[in-house]
Amino acid sequence: MPPATTVLKPVTTRSALLTLMLAAEESTLATRELVAAAALVGFAEPTVRVALSRMTAAGDVVRDDEGGYGLSERLLERQGRQERATHPRRRDWDGTWELVVVTTAGRTAADRAELRAELAGLRLAELREGVWTRPANLELDWPERVSAVCERFTAAPVADPAELAARLWDLDAWARSARQLLDATTTEDPVLRFTACATSGRHLLTDPVLPAELLPDGWPGERLRADHVAYKAWINEMRRSLAEAGAR
Repeated sequence: MPPATTVLKPVTTRSALLTLMLAAEESTLATRELVAAAALVGFAEPTVRVALSRMTAAGDVVRDDEGGYGLSERLLERQGRQERATHPRRRDWDGTWELVVVTTAGRTAADRAELRAELAGLRLAELREGVWTRPANLELDWPERVSAVCERFTAAPVADPAELAARLWDLDAWARSARQLLDATTTEDPVLRFTACATSGRHLLTDPVLPAELLPDGWPGERLRADHVAYKAWINEMRRSLAEAGAR
């Protein structure tokens, strides 16, 4: 019997193709590569070709002069975020925390929502409205649009930092979902494994990547990260092999 996978939802053809392209090291993929790789995980060629046409029209992908497909600028940024989620740049933690305070008033609702998404993407959590924080154990690239409306400080909580971390992030819920994804990758069902890979890429974006001393025992973050990297390498190898075989 397959494992319980309540965090898994069916992957659309568009999501499958984006997962394949986001995982690729190459900047563009030939149609035959995408067709062959998608077929490996249960998507028929006509469906793939229709999805590629729609994705091109929607601006998700860009077609080159040789008929290959590359990610749009927006999705290249997403690829960069996923790469940083898979390979976070850590530094030794000395107990201090990043503290970011929003100091500019009068912004629109859209601007506020964009800033919240930006700060969450940097793996900060909102302590209270307009005040964001996280342990200072990551090398963060602070966008100019954040620096323009916020002041940054270094601080240290007086209370137990592990208790503070547990309040800011639902670590137990994140770990439960991560373990379900890890269980799904042990199945022999290629579609379920692929779905787990696509879902784990998104789940890793929400891993706070805390110092080890602030994490619950048995934290599955590193296991999920390693599993995701290994599966991406496998799917890329299979994609290339199938495309080469089809070209002969």
